[in-house]
Amino acid sequence: MKSGYKKIVLIVVLLWQVLLLTGCDYYLSEQPEKQPAQQVPEPFRNQDSRGRYDTIGKLGTQSISIPAGVIDGWARYMGDPGDFADPKIKAKYQRPPKTYDLPIESFGFQYRISDGDVYTSFRQTEEDYRRDNETLIPYGKPFPWAGVIIYGEYDAAAPLNFNFTVQNEFKLAKEITYFDYIQQEQPLYGLTVYRANNGIDPETGEPWKSDANAKDILLKKDQAGNIKTYIKCEFTHHIDSCSHMFYNDRWHIRVRLGYSRTYLPLWQEMEGNIINILNSWRVSREGKLLGKQIGKA
Repeated sequence: MKSGYKKIVLIVVLLWQVLLLTGCDYYLSEQPEKQPAQQVPEPFRNQDSRGRYDTIGKLGTQSISIPAGVIDGWARYMGDPGDFADPKIKAKYQRPPKTYDLPIESFGFQYRISDGDVYTSFRQTEEDYRRDNETLIPYGKPFPWAGVIIYGEYDAAAPLNFNFTVQNEFKLAKEITYFDYIQQEQPLYGLTVYRANNGIDPETGEPWKSDANAKDILLKKDQAGNIKTYIKCEFTHHIDSCSHMFYNDRWHIRVRLGYSRTYLPLWQEMEGNIINILNSWRVSREGKLLGKQIGKA
């Protein structure tokens, strides 16, 4: 009798469990919004000879795959908290899954001016860069590398030119440091040149000996008269360097380079080479490379 009773109880328990499972399945199928979000499948990512994965995303208008070991630091994506954001905000932030459509805000790398190559860790260029640091910079010789930062431009209303930036630069010089930027008669390397107070320090009446307030400004406009290249250079040889920015309409990007003024004559070649590098990193939306990657280890 007891044995029969135990069997009946066991059968009831089993039936109850089946009904529970059935009910759960029905509940989940009827209310999919209550289910955990499906995990987005990882997109295909290219790798280098050491098995390191590329950094992927969309830069301006183009999907790219940046070879591992190239980026100086890390890539920042649109929406990422800033470096000085509240740690609590950083802790809560969840970046969307990385895809070839995730907009890249900015990233940096080292560009070799002499041959258009880029620095890549665990590649010959890493040794070259270290050697140049040790053998050229301490002796004041021109350093053949340019630090590059690329910015994606995503505001459709923002003009891709430096018109306002330059106008504001001239305005502030006049209001704060009390001198004008004077356009020089002769262009330099195809650039229109402006010199602070025509190259003369108003306090001494002699050529500038300090770049604290005054730098040469060199500009290049397109056919519509918009300033597309904007270069500021120190010129006293105490700090002989240039800060060079340009826009590219096709990519919808702004590029900043910093380099020794020795290489200013190559400004146009540098702009072309930077775009060539980016073109070599272009991929289809599925991650298929459209060319041979410059800088791949």
